[in-house]
Amino acid sequence: MSILRDPVHGDIEMTKDELRLVDTAEFQRLRGIKQLGSASLVYPGAVHTRFEHSIGTLHVCEQLLQACNKNAARDPAGCHRVGDDERRVLRIAALLHDVTHIPYGHNIEDQTGLLPRHDRPERFAAMLGDTELGAELDRQGLRTTVLSILTGEGPAVPPFWRQVVSDTIDADLLDYLRRDAHFTGLELRYDRRVVDYFRVDRHSQQLFVDCEKNGMLREDIVSELLRVLECRYHFSERVYYHHAKIAAGALLSRMVEMALRAKALTAADLQQLTDEALVWRLGQLDLGAAAATERLRRFVARYRRRALSKRVLVLPYYQNQGVQEELLRTYFTPGQPEARCCWEAEREAEAKAAFGQAIDVMLYCPKRRMQLKEAKTLVRFPGSGARTLPLDAFVDDIPRLRDLADSYPRMWKLYVFTSLEDKAQRRKLQQMCLAALPAGCRNAFVL
Repeated sequence: MSILRDPVHGDIEMTKDELRLVDTAEFQRLRGIKQLGSASLVYPGAVHTRFEHSIGTLHVCEQLLQACNKNAARDPAGCHRVGDDERRVLRIAALLHDVTHIPYGHNIEDQTGLLPRHDRPERFAAMLGDTELGAELDRQGLRTTVLSILTGEGPAVPPFWRQVVSDTIDADLLDYLRRDAHFTGLELRYDRRVVDYFRVDRHSQQLFVDCEKNGMLREDIVSELLRVLECRYHFSERVYYHHAKIAAGALLSRMVEMALRAKALTAADLQQLTDEALVWRLGQLDLGAAAATERLRRFVARYRRRALSKRVLVLPYYQNQGVQEELLRTYFTPGQPEARCCWEAEREAEAKAAFGQAIDVMLYCPKRRMQLKEAKTLVRFPGSGARTLPLDAFVDDIPRLRDLADSYPRMWKLYVFTSLEDKAQRRKLQQMCLAALPAGCRNAFVL
């Protein structure tokens, strides 16, 4: 065993085989992929990477498995004890769960839909295929099994093997919440004790949290689970969807979109790059048209000096619920950017005629729908017998969970950004943009 010192968890033990995987080119690339993308433009300390997060996820995975085994010792008839061979493969799956991430991946994939998600089976198959990382997994005899855990395809594995690394409250979430708190400086933390409540059901082989004792509900355990979910919500509100991070993400995603549409950049290229390498590469590209290339380079220069686009319109869910579906269908159907691009070009032409200068206009929706997706962790409540149910099955019985479920959709917003600096001109552009959107749209942003 070797020991790594981590600023979040302290000492982390890793085996020689695990370190061999860490030393591959594919894993080392993660040193250049920031965990929170452009959030460091808002929280300067948020420069932590997917490299240390992946190692932290291995550590939390080990904590979860140790907790499951302690609970199995107390209840051997009802709980499964995780064997050493299982621990070996699950630790490695946890270590490699983010290896397919591209630079600013959540923004390019999840938020703007330019590319499929990083966790698609084909992405893992390529990354763990004919690569240095794939060869090392083959040497250890684990490639097929690890792929099955990470993709859900191939040979069947026990359900808890996937749940430990890709459930709703899992090793991944429990590491990044604590890590994001540390590096943003926000006092948003859950109690580490929540890990101790996890078990593996002996018969179904499913990971679950037992919230029952002596026939009564353990409110303290439910409260700990909810605390994790509340931390996730507050991070979404204050970090992941902070308006300045959204502005940076809009600028970055537009640069990548321009490059992909001009075929000057490919998805395969992105899989090899780091954050800084991507921004540098975008600044060197020729899009085949002088105006497009000049715009791309202007965007890159603005991103580098944090000259972020200004908000013109903000359409929040609570004022635009009735037109949300129309807006999404018209302008943000994945793979169909034509209507949005046309709307932006029309507003830019209108603004140029009004102000006598060329400006940029971006219609941007950071996420098509906001929802509480983290409430599927299996729990056992009083009265359920030996059955386990998703936590959100009890949403009507747990007011705090209902509040979270109701709060997530209200974070949804649609933005219009511009390069205009003059506030009076932005007010006029605001009127132009609102008039060009479907009837019923209500702007909440006051200039």
